[in-house]
Amino acid sequence: MALRRLGQAPRHLLVCEKGHARHPRSRHAAHVRDHAYSCRVSFLIPECGMLPEVLKSTIADVGEYYLVRNLPVHELVAHEFIDAFVKKGSCYALTYNTKIDQDNTAALLPNGKLILSVDKDTYEELGLQGRPSRYSGKKAMRYIITIDLTDSGFHPDSKKHNRVLWALKEKKPLEFDFLLAWYSTGTEGSTFMSYFSKNQIQTLKPKITFSTLRDLQCPVLQSNELQGKPEESCSTEELFEWLGAVWNQVSLDNKSSSFLSTYCCPQPNTIVEKAFLCTITGFIIPEKIIELLEQLCCYFGEPKLAYWLTLTVHGFADSPVSWRESEHGFHKGGENLYNFVIFRNLDYWLQMAVGTNDDCPP
Repeated sequence: MALRRLGQAPRHLLVCEKGHARHPRSRHAAHVRDHAYSCRVSFLIPECGMLPEVLKSTIADVGEYYLVRNLPVHELVAHEFIDAFVKKGSCYALTYNTKIDQDNTAALLPNGKLILSVDKDTYEELGLQGRPSRYSGKKAMRYIITIDLTDSGFHPDSKKHNRVLWALKEKKPLEFDFLLAWYSTGTEGSTFMSYFSKNQIQTLKPKITFSTLRDLQCPVLQSNELQGKPEESCSTEELFEWLGAVWNQVSLDNKSSSFLSTYCCPQPNTIVEKAFLCTITGFIIPEKIIELLEQLCCYFGEPKLAYWLTLTVHGFADSPVSWRESEHGFHKGGENLYNFVIFRNLDYWLQMAVGTNDDCPP
C-alpha cells in the first residue's frame, strides 16, 4: 500500500473566481490581505517593452524588511512590543529557515495572532493550550498554539499574559531567526532597527529582476469565459498551467527533439512580439501587493495593445498558515499561491492554489 501511494500524484486545489476591480463589492484586495506571507511576486504584461514610470516607482517602493537572529519568542508577547507595533499597524513575523514538517515554527499575523507550530515534546513542555495539527496523522506529533496578543484579557497584569510569558521565557524558551515587516500609515513611533538594537538585526531589500520575453506564445482569453470556448478562448486552468511553464522557462514548442518537456501552449494562442516580466523576491507584505495590483489596473487607463496581464504571488512553503489562520503543511511541495488575470476592461480572474496539506482557499 505504501509503495502504491508513492506513485500517486498529490492532491491539489485550484479555486477560481471572477470579478471586476472597480465593483464596490469586489473582494480582490481582501483576498490579498488574507494571504499574509509572500516570498515572490511576479507580473507579466504582453505587448509591453518598457514599464510606465508610475509602475517603476511602485516596484521600487515595495519596502524593506528585517532579519533578526536568535530572537526569543517571548519578546513578541512583551507588552512593549505589542504597544509599539502590533497595536499601531500591521506587524508581520515569520520564522526563517525552519521546516514546517520537521521544526518548531512561529508566525505573527497582522491581526495580532501569534501562531506556534510545535512538536509534541515542545507542546507538552510549554503547557499552553493548543490543538493537534490536522496533518500529523492519527497519532498527533505536532500541535498548533494560537495566542491573541490583542485580546482584552491579555494585559500585563493578567494571569493569561503571565502564564504565556512564563512558558515561553522560563519553562521552554524558544528562539528563532525571524523575518519581520511592519506597515503603518503613521510615521511616528518606534522602528524595528531601534527596538531590536540589542539584537543581531539587518535590513533587507527585495530582489527585483526584469526581463523581456520575445515572440512569446500567449493563450487567447475572454474575460467572461472562465471555462474557455473551443477554438475561441482558453480556460482559466489552461492559463494557470501555461503561466507555470513561463515562470519556469519551459519551452512551449513541444519539439520532438526535446527530452525535458512535451508541453505546448494551449489553443487558441497568439504570438506577441515582446512581453515584460518582473519578479520581486523577499518578504513582501500584502499592503505593498495591493498597491502594485492597483497600479497594474491603472495600466489600462490609457489604450494598450495588451488585452490582459497577470500578477502571480507565491507564499512561503514552510509558513504555518496560508490564507487567514488556515493551517498550512508542506507534504511534497508546500504550495500556496494566487494569480490575478486583469483584463483591459478591468474584469479579473483570481486563481488560488494550494497543495495537499491545506484547507480550500477562501
